[in-house]
Amino acid sequence: MLMIRLARVGARKQPHYRIVVIEKDRARNGRSVEVVGTYNPRTNPATVNLKRDRIDYWTGNGAQLSDRVGKLLAQAPAVEVPVTA
Repeated sequence: MLMIRLARVGARKQPHYRIVVIEKDRARNGRSVEVVGTYNPRTNPATVNLKRDRIDYWTGNGAQLSDRVGKLLAQAPAVEVPVTA
């Protein structure tokens, strides 16, 4: 089963996270299927960059969100893409 969860990167006491699609039973920083965003809690306010189209794709194909990623998605406003006719 696929999960969309955080993988910690960055130096000691300076966390920075990647939001990754990964098999549920793999290690936290194991080989991921795809990186779909980043999260930096050390900035004020915290920086969240998401590839919403890819997250929607993976959730549509059965991937589950972790609790923290679900909260980040709820907090981050959806960016509206202008439609060209």
